[in-house]
Amino acid sequence: MRMAFVLFDGMTSMDFVGFYEAITWMAILKAKENVSWKFCADKEEVTDDRGLKMKADMVLPNLGEFDLVFIPGGLSTRQLRFDDAFTGWIQTAESARYKASVCTGALLWGAAGFLKGKKATTNSAAYELLAPYCAEVIKARVVRDGNIVTGGGVTASIDLGLYMIEWLVNTDTARQVKQKLEYPYYQAGNLSDVYLG
Repeated sequence: MRMAFVLFDGMTSMDFVGFYEAITWMAILKAKENVSWKFCADKEEVTDDRGLKMKADMVLPNLGEFDLVFIPGGLSTRQLRFDDAFTGWIQTAESARYKASVCTGALLWGAAGFLKGKKATTNSAAYELLAPYCAEVIKARVVRDGNIVTGGGVTASIDLGLYMIEWLVNTDTARQVKQKLEYPYYQAGNLSDVYLG
C-alpha cells in the first residue's frame, strides 16, 4: 500500500502527525504487505502554523499513483480551498482508492469536488465552511462514506489512524497499535465514535 501525506504551508502538525504515527505501524508490524509512504507538497519545503519546517519527498506528484492520500488541516486551508492550482493538484487523487483527512483538510477534499453527495466531518469550528461541499456534516470523531474518511478536530487524527488500521487490517491490529501509542480513547471493535455513511 502506497500512502501520500499531503503537506502545505500553515498546516497544523498534530493533524498530520497523529495519523502518520498510527497508520505507519502497519509497516512496522508487517500487518500489510509493501506499505510505503511519501511526503508530498506543492514545493520542496513547507512551514507549519507554528514555524516548523518540513521537507517534501515529492513536489506535485500525481496523487492518483497512491493507494491512500491523506490531507491534514490548518487555518491556511480556508484560503487554499480557493487556490485553483492547489485544488487542481488535489484532484489528481481521483483514482486513489482511499482518501482521508483530519480537521479542515476536509475543506480541500470538498473544494476538489470529492465530497459531493457525501457525509463528512471536520473541526467543529469549521462545520459551516464544510457544509456547502458535502451532503451532510456529521458531528463525529470519524466519518466514513464509501472510501472517503474524514476526522474531526486535531486529536481525532489518532482516532482516524486507528480506525483506518481496523478497517484495512483488523481490530486486533488496531488494538495492538493503540497499546503501542498508549492511547486510551479509541475503542477498537466498538465504533461508537465512527459514523458510517
